[in-house]
Amino acid sequence: MDYVIRPVRAEEWPLVKDIRLAALQDPAAPVAFLETYEQGLAQPDEFWQGRAAGGAESSGDEIRQFIAEAPEGSWAGTISVLIERPDGNLRFGEPAKVHQAHVVGVYVRPEARGSGLADQLFRVGVDWAWSLGEPRIERVRLYVHENNPRASAFYRRFGFVPTGETLAETDDPAALDLEYEIVRPA
Repeated sequence: MDYVIRPVRAEEWPLVKDIRLAALQDPAAPVAFLETYEQGLAQPDEFWQGRAAGGAESSGDEIRQFIAEAPEGSWAGTISVLIERPDGNLRFGEPAKVHQAHVVGVYVRPEARGSGLADQLFRVGVDWAWSLGEPRIERVRLYVHENNPRASAFYRRFGFVPTGETLAETDDPAALDLEYEIVRPA
């Protein structure tokens, strides 16, 4: 199937909510996301409106949420990219040492898995980060739970490499999130 990969629009907040809640019901959700389905479901409409507006193209160059839209308008996948700067707000993990992008909220619906859609979403997200003006983004990073081998394998295949940095899970300090990165090509 041919998908259009594009940024979300602020007015599409019901679809942003729908795909996030679908992601939170996925069997891998406990090791893939930092919130539960129940927490997502409990959020008011204003939360989802803010999330969609924050990831929209019109919001600036600090956050972008991309979606994969099928010809009939359904959404088959999503990826969000957060920009982190040494002088900016801490989003997750350690403070940024360089200007970097952070991939979060990756989800592809089961019926679209294995189609190359995840590659397309990642390519658009990473290319967007590299396209930003000064200061240049030096690397793109993400975290993956140590017990999420499917995601780890995809990230490595895409070109991410482990950095050796880890974070303890907030709900289970014995469990680790592993940092992976792609360094900006020369």
